[in-house]
Amino acid sequence: MNYSQQRNCILDIVVSDPIHPTAEQVYNAAREKYPRISLGTVYRNLNQLAEIGALKKICSPYGSVRFDGRTDPHFHMECTVCGGVFDVELPELPQLEERIDKECGFAVTRYEIGIQGVCRDCRQKCENYKNGIDKPEVK
Repeated sequence: MNYSQQRNCILDIVVSDPIHPTAEQVYNAAREKYPRISLGTVYRNLNQLAEIGALKKICSPYGSVRFDGRTDPHFHMECTVCGGVFDVELPELPQLEERIDKECGFAVTRYEIGIQGVCRDCRQKCENYKNGIDKPEVK
C-alpha cells in the first residue's frame, strides 16, 4: 500500500479515538484537515487499513461498523443506549484457551466476544432521570 497523507490522517484519527469511531465519524474528523476528502475515500482507506492489520474493524449486530486503532488482543463492550464501544481487558481468556486445549484437545485459533450493556455515563443519566434530575439523551 502506497503512502498517502489522507490515509495517514485517517489512521491517526482512528488510533487517537478511544471510542472506536464509525466511518462517518472518521470522515467528519478528516474533513477538518482535508475538506475535499470523500466519504468513499474514507471507507476505502479504512477497509484497506483493516485488511493489512493496521487497525481492526468491529462489526456489531446492534450498531454501525466501528474501527479500532488497537490491534493487540482485547475485547469490547457496547453500550445499547448510546452505541459507544469501549475496550475491556479480560486476562482470564488465555487461561480459558489453555483449559479448552487441555480438556477438549481443541486448539483455539480465533474468537470474538461481544459484551452488550449500559455504560457508566448512560447508567448515570438514567439514574438522574429516575430521580427527576435529568432526562437521558438516547441515540
